[in-house]
Amino acid sequence: MVSVKSYEALQAELEKLQLQLQEANETIDAIRSGEVDALVVNNGKEHQLYTLKSADQTYRVFIEKMKEGAVTLNRDGLILYSNSQFATMVDMPLAKVIGLPITDFIPDKFQRAFQEIFEEGWESDSKGEISLKNKDNQLVPFLLSVTSLELDDGSALSIILTDMTAQKENEQQLKSKNEQLEQARLVMAKMNEELEDIVRIRTKDLLVSREHFRFLADNIPVIVWTTDGNGQADYFNKQWYEYTGLDFDRSRGLGSQQVLHPDDLIQTAKAWTEALTKQASFQFEYRIKRASDGQYRWHLGKGEPFKDETGNLIAWFGTSTDIEDQKKEIEKKDEFIGVASHELKTPLTSLKGYVQLIGQAELPEPVRLYIEKANSSLNKLQHLINDLLDVSKIKAGRLKFDTTIFDLSELIKQCIENCRYIYPSHKLTEELEQTIMINGNEERLEQVLMNLINNAVKYSNGNKEIIVRAEKDNTTATVSIIDFGIGLSSEDQEKIFDRFFRVENNEVYIPGLGMGLYISAGIIKEHNGALSVRSKLKEGSVFSFSLPLAEAR
Repeated sequence: MVSVKSYEALQAELEKLQLQLQEANETIDAIRSGEVDALVVNNGKEHQLYTLKSADQTYRVFIEKMKEGAVTLNRDGLILYSNSQFATMVDMPLAKVIGLPITDFIPDKFQRAFQEIFEEGWESDSKGEISLKNKDNQLVPFLLSVTSLELDDGSALSIILTDMTAQKENEQQLKSKNEQLEQARLVMAKMNEELEDIVRIRTKDLLVSREHFRFLADNIPVIVWTTDGNGQADYFNKQWYEYTGLDFDRSRGLGSQQVLHPDDLIQTAKAWTEALTKQASFQFEYRIKRASDGQYRWHLGKGEPFKDETGNLIAWFGTSTDIEDQKKEIEKKDEFIGVASHELKTPLTSLKGYVQLIGQAELPEPVRLYIEKANSSLNKLQHLINDLLDVSKIKAGRLKFDTTIFDLSELIKQCIENCRYIYPSHKLTEELEQTIMINGNEERLEQVLMNLINNAVKYSNGNKEIIVRAEKDNTTATVSIIDFGIGLSSEDQEKIFDRFFRVENNEVYIPGLGMGLYISAGIIKEHNGALSVRSKLKEGSVFSFSLPLAEAR
């Protein structure tokens, strides 16, 4: 039969336990603060006295402030003293920690390792690593620093527990970084070996390419030269040395200018400087003195910039080709064209007059139709001869004409009106500023306008809209003829104003000799103006010419 205690008995026991708990807490606080020097511990068999006379108050305060855990053990492994940090580590109240075996806080798999550290610590200072479980039941690595203490009533073992989580993580990261570094080193070593192989192969290829280049450059009848990215010459082929009689040292820098014709020096230097500044292709005609007979002969110089994959200019490659014989042949051709045009003009004028006289007579209708067709053909022939004469004059620098001050806008309106009758299927839109006064030749500028509008019609390729625009600023008048036809490639735009150049296009065939734009450019140049083009394939073209205003001129 189980005896049942009365309420009074239970109340008495509760008060007794509360008193014991209070005494225990006071004792612990007194130990921590240094107010007591000894305590008695019941180890289960007997009461044992432990003195704390050797641990002064300052030391105990220092231990309490440590971030590391600190415990003091007896021979049986019971905790005689613990700082607050250790209690926090094992997630227990400090009062409950003291008096417990230290092994209660050590996982089974680390018991043996701790026992070795514990036993060795009684003999000499020692260190070792084990893991304890934290409040989240996770293993936390600790470094145990163990040393024995001689107290008044016997020996004790002091253990400092240092949390090694951060250190282990750093070690792990360092290990990982070292592994990555080693992998990178192996990769770099492999890449270095591959790079060395590539360099050896490329060096061999470069040597072969350089010898091929030298062989070809030295065995072609053209002067070849190269410069660095700044335009300083670093190579001339054998043809240069034989032609000029200069060696490499005398050819570098400004040395090459001593073989150029004095009249060509300024223009050549200007063209080369402009090419260097714009990093664009260089092309110019100049005369070079031939060492064998001392004669100056015309050469066509060309230079192309060479850039690396990042767009940096690193070199120039150039050639100078003797064109003396070609220029003489062209001069003969020009002379023939001029003479032939003059010789044809006189009989053509007479023939046209006779045809007109015949046309005034009473003739049958079929004969009159033939006369009109003949007269139309004579007009085309006369136009062709006039163009050939203009080309000859421009080439010889003899294209001269009288000028007067007139309203360019009125001239443009007249041209547009005429073109609307000639090309009734096309829509010509005028965008003109009023009263643009210039000093020029009306007949010649009408020739330019009609030629540009005629080209816009011919190359419209079905798009019937053409815009003629005239505008001005303080000094210059600008006229633009805008079409939306087949357009021009960038290569064609560079050559479109050359003599006898015609655009090749699969979409449309336009007959002609390619003289109109060359003549127009010459006429505008004689007016101190400039003719230019902007175009995109299949989007159309804009031909523009600028002229100085009368008051500005």
